[in-house]
Amino acid sequence: MIRELEVFFAALRFFTRLPVPAWVGHSQRQLDQAARYFPLVGVIVGGLGALATVVAQWAVPTSVAILAGMTATLLVTGAFHEDGLADAVDGFSSHADKERVLEIMKDSRIGSFGAIAISLMLLAKFNALTQIEMRGGRSLLVPALIAGHAASRLAATSLIGALDYVREDENAKSRPLARRLSAGELGLAALFGLAPCALLRGSMVAVAIGVAAAVTIFAARYFVHRIGGYTGDCLGATQQLAELAFYVGLLCVSI
Repeated sequence: MIRELEVFFAALRFFTRLPVPAWVGHSQRQLDQAARYFPLVGVIVGGLGALATVVAQWAVPTSVAILAGMTATLLVTGAFHEDGLADAVDGFSSHADKERVLEIMKDSRIGSFGAIAISLMLLAKFNALTQIEMRGGRSLLVPALIAGHAASRLAATSLIGALDYVREDENAKSRPLARRLSAGELGLAALFGLAPCALLRGSMVAVAIGVAAAVTIFAARYFVHRIGGYTGDCLGATQQLAELAFYVGLLCVSI
């Protein structure tokens, strides 16, 4: 149990800016196994975003409260996945060969396409969440946030289990997560990623997961076609796309 807690806290430290107990320490073993707790980290991030939204609703209009919740998730994660989306869009929009795409994604500077991608993604998620709240109120918005963050991180985790990591440099930020996951680890990740969906109606969940899965499969096929596998930026982009797809799926049912 202590070892599993260490691995979980290692995942929490890697994917967020939240503090972890000092006794956890640092080890390669922890990071090697951290990916299976990625969706559980999503539950926490989504829960904190939902909490910030609900608290803000006591003082400001709902639209502003939703922005507060989104801001909370950005602060908690350090915009980790949004940065991955921007880098991935900058790289793939170059229409260059694999080596050049990887070089562009590694560049810490954000290009025009990356900046546009982040802006459009945040705007799209804000509008989707606003529509979810209008159609279902807080009773739908809160579980949607938690389930969306968890399920989208499961989508990213599935790429670790299915695709090859294509960066060869040992200092790549996602190199510690590049180990292929076992069936048991994927099963545990699926449990954490799908459990919050129980808070939503069955028909809504089925469509939301279906849309998110379709986007994930499309993204995975595209990554393989362009660079032969995935990078950490691909994982961030997948998480962002799958989260938005999950919200859109909910809206398709609630129309």
